[in-house]
Amino acid sequence: MKNFLTVDVEDYFHVAAFDNIVDIADWNKFPPRVVRNTRTILELFDNNNVKATFFILGWVAEHFPELVREIQDLGHEIGCHSYYHRLVYNLTPEEFRQDTQRAKNILEDITGTRIRGYRAPSYSITRHSLWAFDILEELGFEYDSSIFPIVHDRYGIPGAPRFQYQLPDHNLVEFPISTSLLWTRKIPVAGGGYFRIFPYWFTAMALRRINARDREPFVFYFHPWEIDPDQPRMKNAGLLSRFRHYRNLDKTSLRLQKLLHDFDFAPLTGHC
Repeated sequence: MKNFLTVDVEDYFHVAAFDNIVDIADWNKFPPRVVRNTRTILELFDNNNVKATFFILGWVAEHFPELVREIQDLGHEIGCHSYYHRLVYNLTPEEFRQDTQRAKNILEDITGTRIRGYRAPSYSITRHSLWAFDILEELGFEYDSSIFPIVHDRYGIPGAPRFQYQLPDHNLVEFPISTSLLWTRKIPVAGGGYFRIFPYWFTAMALRRINARDREPFVFYFHPWEIDPDQPRMKNAGLLSRFRHYRNLDKTSLRLQKLLHDFDFAPLTGHC
């Protein structure tokens, strides 16, 4: 079964966990590492004959357009990950529209193609920001992959469906981030910090259960900074943020190689 592989292309200083200590106006002061890390991922994918969907931050695209073209030239799908990586529910609808339109325009100008998919920073389309779907539809997106059907302090719609579905009253298809059922509890197992915190055997078991028991593909995600254990440390960040961001960074690359060997993957394109 082909599963969906996605990469959220942002740098280590863009993450929402550091919003309270890193100002957007200071982003240019940090040494960028996203190009090198993303190229490492592209090489890994190429060696394993894997194609994926790359949700690219507009800020990254504007500063490194050659990286966007490289991803596209290698046959991967380009999606939109906002411009400034601000949490959707902290924006007004007009602020969200302007941010998303700006990012979409930049990506379309670079690629020469229509951008069909969107993923919110930190999965921040929640019950408090469902209005965002109206705007995504107005801007011409065809699918979204922002809903995480779990309970979390920063994101999540616990009661949302676990697998691909048509959003009610919208011409948008939703690809929720995948969860596995442990008894009746939804367990997040398909990427990011969960991929680094849980042992690989547990992740692989849970993902196989989705394919075998649910008979559904899973949506897997990660970030380029997650393969970079040598990235600069944000020493002023809170304990929980440091744990979530830095835990097992040195193990991600090897785990990704195992993942690509153990499962079949494809981009989201063509499945909505």
